[in-house]
Amino acid sequence: MPAQSMPAQSMSARPLHDHRMLGRDLGLFDTDPLIGAGLPYLRPAGAVIRHELEEHVYGLERAAGYQHVYSPVIAKRELYEISGHLEHYRHGMYPAMEVGGEQVLLRPSLCPHHAVIYRSRAHSYRELPLRLAELGGMYRAELSGVLGGLTRVRSIQLNDAHIFCVPDQVAEEAAAALAMIRQAYRALGIEPARYRLSLAGPSGKYVGRPEMWDRAAAMLRDVLDDAAVPYQAEEGEAAFYGPKIDVQVTDSSEREASLSTVQVDFYQPERFGLEYVGADGARHRPVMVHRSVIGSLERLLAHLIDVHGGAFPAWLAPVQLVVLPIAEDQVMAARALLGAALEQGLRAELVPDGSLRARIRAHRLVPYLAVIGQAEASAGAVSLRLRDGQRLPPLPAAEALGRIAQQVSQRVPG
Repeated sequence: MPAQSMPAQSMSARPLHDHRMLGRDLGLFDTDPLIGAGLPYLRPAGAVIRHELEEHVYGLERAAGYQHVYSPVIAKRELYEISGHLEHYRHGMYPAMEVGGEQVLLRPSLCPHHAVIYRSRAHSYRELPLRLAELGGMYRAELSGVLGGLTRVRSIQLNDAHIFCVPDQVAEEAAAALAMIRQAYRALGIEPARYRLSLAGPSGKYVGRPEMWDRAAAMLRDVLDDAAVPYQAEEGEAAFYGPKIDVQVTDSSEREASLSTVQVDFYQPERFGLEYVGADGARHRPVMVHRSVIGSLERLLAHLIDVHGGAFPAWLAPVQLVVLPIAEDQVMAARALLGAALEQGLRAELVPDGSLRARIRAHRLVPYLAVIGQAEASAGAVSLRLRDGQRLPPLPAAEALGRIAQQVSQRVPG
C-alpha cells in the first residue's frame, strides 16, 4: 500500500475527500488519454476492492435464491428496438457498428439480455419468481462535460438483476430487494442520504399505458411504506419503461447521486412476449422487477473512498495487515508471521526497513499493524496496533491472526 500520512477517519466526521485525487494517491485507479476520457482502469489495490465487493454481493444473492448468468456486452440492433432503448434512450447509446453485414451496438443496459435469457425456455408459475443476476459491463455515451472520476463514466460494471414473477409476487420481491440493499450498505459503512420514488414526468420519453405506471407506482409506494422508509416522490426521474425506488447518496461536497435501485416493469415483458403457464393452464405475462444492490462498481468505489477516506473496513482493505519487525533480529519471526497470515487468507505485507515510527506513520490507513520486537519474537507473540491508535497487549501469533480473520470474515463495517 502506498505511503500515506492521512489518519483514519470516522464516517461521522465526513472529511472533504476528493475521490479523484485520493483514489489515485492510494493506487486504486487511474486514467490515460490513450484509453480515453470516462474510461478509468483499476490498479491492483482497486482490483482487490472490486473482487471483495463482487464476492460480497454474490454471497447475498446466492443466499436469496438468485441464479447468476453472463451475457455479451453487444447485441444486434433489433434487440434494442424491441426493448425500446433505441427509440427512447438513443442519446445514451454508442453508434451502431457494421459487423458481417449486421448492425450491432454496445449495450446501455443488461435488462434486454436477461429478458431474452428468460424467453429461451418455457416457464411454469411453479418456477417463479426466477431471479437472474449478473455483474456485467454496459456502456453509456456520456458527454465529456459531465464525466468525473469514477462517478460518471462511459464503461460501467453494474451489479444488476431481474426478477421474473407473477403479479402477486412483485411487492414481496421488491421489498426483499430493498432489504438486501440496506443489508449490503451496513457492511460497507454506507448511510443513504435519502430514498426517492422516481415517477414519470410530462416529457414524452415514457412508454406504456398509464394504468401500468399507476399500478407499478402503487406497488413501490407500498414497499416503502411497509419498510417505514421516509421518501420523496419526484416526477421525471423514472426509467423510460417504469417507476423506481432510487437510493441516493451524497459525497463530501453534498452532490447527490443514485447508487442502488428497485424498479417495476410491465413494459418489457410485453415487448418481448414473455410468458409463463399459470395454475389454470393458460399463458400469462410475468412482471419484471429490476434491482441493483450496490449499483455500478465505479460509482460505489468513488463513494467508499469519499466515506472512508482510504481507511476501508478491514474486509475491503487492499492490505489488511502489515508486519513490522523492530530490528533485523526479528525479521525471521516476522517472515513466519507473514506466511501464517497469508495461509489464513489475509492480505499481508512485510515492511522491515526504516524507523518504526516512520513505518507506522506510512501505513496508518492499514487496519492492523503487527509489531514484533525481541520479546514477541522469543515468545511467538505479536503486538497489534489498530489504525485508531489503540494498542493491544501482546497475543500469541495464532490468536492474533485468528482475531483478524474473524473480523474480516464477518465483514465488520468499522
